[in-house]
Amino acid sequence: MRRVLVTGGSRGIGRAVALAFAERGDRVAVHCATNRVDAENTVDQLPGAGHTVLVGDLGDPEVPQRIVEDAVTALGGVDVLINNAAVAPTPDNEHRVAVVDQPEWQRVWRRMVEVNLLGAVNLTYGVARHLIGRGAGGSIINIGSRGAFRGEPEFPAYGASKAALHAFGQSMALALAPHGISVASVAPGFIGTERQAAKLAGPSGAALRGQSPFGRVGTAEEVASAVLYLASPEAQWASGAVLDLNGASHLRT
Repeated sequence: MRRVLVTGGSRGIGRAVALAFAERGDRVAVHCATNRVDAENTVDQLPGAGHTVLVGDLGDPEVPQRIVEDAVTALGGVDVLINNAAVAPTPDNEHRVAVVDQPEWQRVWRRMVEVNLLGAVNLTYGVARHLIGRGAGGSIINIGSRGAFRGEPEFPAYGASKAALHAFGQSMALALAPHGISVASVAPGFIGTERQAAKLAGPSGAALRGQSPFGRVGTAEEVASAVLYLASPEAQWASGAVLDLNGASHLRT
């Protein structure tokens, strides 16, 4: 039985990841920024016992260490960290450089970097120090994005924050390997979560499905399966990898 901290676990990919670990007998701490009701709903769906909800805005530099400490207390330790929480692209935070004014440009960049990158950076620090202090190995998996490689002209801060997250993960893979801690990332393409249901059902749905030669979008469960593998002891040799999970919708060279 492993103790797993999943950030952004209220719904979508985070919920699917929490379920996947719990179904294998692991104990899970489900983090959310503010939506405790949805996070508790996630926990209610998890098989087994000993799961918990943790609440806090990871963009606040004081919060990540508290989240780690609360997870350690609630679970009896942390063996696996899934850095999934992020400020996702929405119409409210679109920031095309030719359109948005400078205060809004700065606001969106600051918020996305604070949560998507620095939140994960500070959580990784806390969990890594916990594991090193225990003399225990473990796994850290970052949920990045295809947008880190193909570019996000409508949401450049999102693409940049995910590219930085991938690079940070590779640096930590080198730094933490001597301590038996593996670090890897997943870079999903478009995933058909609840948040995307309206978009998929609307006029843009066909184009979104057409991005992949499979003619569909990915599922949260497919991302969860990849995370499970990368967090497993059998995948230690994949430390430092960034796994593209986009149905051949974008091929890196």
